Amino acid sequence: MAHILVADDETAVRTFVTRALEAAGHTVIAVPDGGSALAQVQTGRFDLMISDIVMPVMDGIELALSVSTLAPDMPILLMTGYAREKERAHNLESLIADIITKPFSLAELQAIVADIVD
Repeated sequence: MAHILVADDETAVRTFVTRALEAAGHTVIAVPDGGSALAQVQTGRFDLMISDIVMPVMDGIELALSVSTLAPDMPILLMTGYAREKERAHNLESLIADIITKPFSLAELQAIVADIVD
């Protein structure tokens, strides 16, 4: 199974995503912002990063740009509840694996992650 980094400033979303991924057998490190996520990528190896787009310290798009230089082979899955932010992320198509729109179901998240890491 995969070692996954999750970055989301909303505790409820971060907890839901972590539990869904752990239920599927993955190991998860969860952090509340983009700055913390970047620090984790600098010190560890992950098979996938899942990040919210709208976060404090460093948003998901800035995080994806930074991470793509540090770990160019690590897939990135972005999450957003905002249509405008989803449009901004489409400019990153070469850097990200996919974008999932909030709210999403446990099954939907697990299926997307399985497609990316398998």
